[in-house]
Amino acid sequence: MMASQMGPRPFSVEWSAGQREDVLRRVADYVLPPAPPGDGWTIGCDAAFLARLREHWLHGFDWDAAVERLNLFPQYLVEIDGLDLHYVRVPAERPDAPPLLLIHGWPSSHFEFYGVIDRLANPSRHGGDPEDAVEVIVPSLPGYGFSGKPETIIGPQEIARLINRLMVDELGHAHYFSHGGDWGAVVSSWLAIQNPDRVRGIHLGMIALPVPAQPATEKEREWAARFARVQREMGGYSHLQGSKPQSLAWLAAGNPIGQAAWIAERYHDWSDLTDRGFDEVYDLDWLLTSILIYVMNESFASAAYLYNGLARESGGSVTTLSKGETCPVPTAFTNRLSDPRVIPPPRARVERVYNLVRWKDADKGGHFPAHERADDFVADIADWMKTARN
Repeated sequence: MMASQMGPRPFSVEWSAGQREDVLRRVADYVLPPAPPGDGWTIGCDAAFLARLREHWLHGFDWDAAVERLNLFPQYLVEIDGLDLHYVRVPAERPDAPPLLLIHGWPSSHFEFYGVIDRLANPSRHGGDPEDAVEVIVPSLPGYGFSGKPETIIGPQEIARLINRLMVDELGHAHYFSHGGDWGAVVSSWLAIQNPDRVRGIHLGMIALPVPAQPATEKEREWAARFARVQREMGGYSHLQGSKPQSLAWLAAGNPIGQAAWIAERYHDWSDLTDRGFDEVYDLDWLLTSILIYVMNESFASAAYLYNGLARESGGSVTTLSKGETCPVPTAFTNRLSDPRVIPPPRARVERVYNLVRWKDADKGGHFPAHERADDFVADIADWMKTARN
């Protein structure tokens, strides 16, 4: 493959006064319907929280500060196979440092990693060891954020192909590492499966494995039961987005409050709130900035399509690799025990699919560890890379 003729173009976030006014008008015009009293978050986004978020959006949110925050790091667009791919790229303080991809999931974005990027690229600025420095590349998945929207629905295998093109053809890296949680874990797995000669190691926050139809051991039976229970309680969104995403797209179109409720519910339900409140983990400005990346780019629907893209690639499942592939690349997995969404299989089963070289149990942090537990996340990545880079 050859690099694109245009090459990477510098990019910065710009939200015009007209765009802002249009969104605020829709937020102001929205009438919050009545909700059953006393149910809180148990049946969806909490009504009192959504009302407070709306009030802050209308009267307290600093748009200019949000744009400035989103432009904190160098960003670029590059056209690959006719699709613009957006990414942040921050050089390491050491010229010989290895490149590390940080790949987000849903309903997240590249913004999830903003609290750790400089700490990974320039650890000595934060009291760390410069030997731990890595070049950080944070793409926005196609259909998400500031990346372009594919003309047809695509899945993680195709996304992995595009991101490998970014790393090799556009950025010139013969070898690289990748971290991902949620969709980032699936895409990182496919990067490794497709490009074992390029990917030196992957670090996952979720295991992309099929649920066994007939678990073979008692441990597997216990895991399958827990997994099924969590899917029943928290997985309705994935079934909808994997099977009939267009109806959800119609429902959300032009409805910033509806999109905010759908996204905020995931942040609430999938985060570690065992020792902190939701507002302590996500202040309203951070949460609204994350939501606006979807709203301002009209990417709510195009992001949701990815679930259907996986179902197409894997023969109907939204939770598995497609044909029993195995990953030969050295794989590290951090099992965050307080992540309500991830129920990992027993280690023996993971080892049948991945070349698992490191399994770490972490007590704290939920589905979005780079933001929830930035100190722990940076230390975990640095510890993994000490071994993986050698």
